[in-house]
Amino acid sequence: MPIPDKFNEAGLLDPGTYDATFKEIYASILVTGHDHSEKWDSSWRAWLVGKLEILVQQLWDVGINDIFINGSFVEDKDHPNDIDGYFDPGLSMYDKNDIIKFQSIVSQLNDLDQYKIWNWDPLSRKPYRGYPKAQLPMWHFYRIELYPHLNQGTGIKDKNGFDLTFPSAFRQSRNNFQPKGIVRVIS
Repeated sequence: MPIPDKFNEAGLLDPGTYDATFKEIYASILVTGHDHSEKWDSSWRAWLVGKLEILVQQLWDVGINDIFINGSFVEDKDHPNDIDGYFDPGLSMYDKNDIIKFQSIVSQLNDLDQYKIWNWDPLSRKPYRGYPKAQLPMWHFYRIELYPHLNQGTGIKDKNGFDLTFPSAFRQSRNNFQPKGIVRVIS
């Protein structure tokens, strides 16, 4: 289903998965804001989508097609700090052969990226002025955080305190656990 042309009363996309090409994302409420306030930062949002395009193309180039974006970028927020998302390589961190395959994918991704940003090691996080948490290399170069879904926990909890995987974690508001929509980027 296409990205809705408005946010719901809670400032979220209605629950569901919205498939969208980059052309559709650029033309959607996520970038244009349609009838939003003068504070809506369409140019910043378009810049973020341009950076997202670079990383998604790299994922497509290594054969990963299940890529989802969320976070404040898909909420009624005038100026989101970044775009959050995840991708599903169809592997599990609990299978030794899958881990080897994933390491190969990461190596291929870093071969494609001039900054070698495909790294989620907590030790690779660096501070950024004005931000309380240290950021991953991909955030510093692209203002994007894309995480691999390998059936692992995320550190994001549900309303009962249970750790969620990416598909579940990204389909709820972190503030009040309300269900919300997510965008699947398609070619």
